Amino acid sequence: MSGLLYVMATPIGNLEDITLRALRVLKEADVIACEDTRVSKVLLNAYELKKDCLSLHQHSSMQKVGLLLDRVEKGEQAVYISDAGTPGMNDPGGKLVEAAFERGITVVPIPGASALTTAISACGFAMDEFHYVGFLPHKKGRQTLIKAIAERKAPTIFLESTHRIEKALVSLQEVLDEKRLVFVGRELTKKFETLYRGTVSEVLASLKETSLKGEFTIIVSSEK
Repeated sequence: MSGLLYVMATPIGNLEDITLRALRVLKEADVIACEDTRVSKVLLNAYELKKDCLSLHQHSSMQKVGLLLDRVEKGEQAVYISDAGTPGMNDPGGKLVEAAFERGITVVPIPGASALTTAISACGFAMDEFHYVGFLPHKKGRQTLIKAIAERKAPTIFLESTHRIEKALVSLQEVLDEKRLVFVGRELTKKFETLYRGTVSEVLASLKETSLKGEFTIIVSSEK
């Protein structure tokens, strides 16, 4: 009898954000596939979970994916977790899930933390409809996308790193109406979490006064 493949969200910063269901499934699992075993073991050790872990990331071969799924087909319960957040949301996991479906293996999602939904809950914008574009391109197509964000009527969410957050906000400042609001979540759920909300100029000034370091989730409000 075939086992199950669980695709599990894990905390994006605060380890207490793990769910009771996730802890139970991890405890019962035969094997845990991780984007980076070193990162995942911080979470596992925090909850005293001693498990068989194997590395499975976006550069892993399909042969390695197949070996994990072979174990599931033999009846084992496998869990896939990325370093943080929800697999498939700017994280590996897509080709593993695709291969599982192709082999008729049951995939069970275990929901939980995500920078996307965390930011949505705290931004204070109407988010009935929105666009999510992941990380902005480093070079090719970057300005084209930023202009498209400015022209959209619905809000747009994107991610940015510590090295490019200032550049991204300056680029937005050049194309957005000066009264249009943005939300920036820095280091969401982590020790130095900071939320910024206002015009691009106001947010940029606040960031410079506090810190430009960290991982950022940005929401550009709808065009009014």
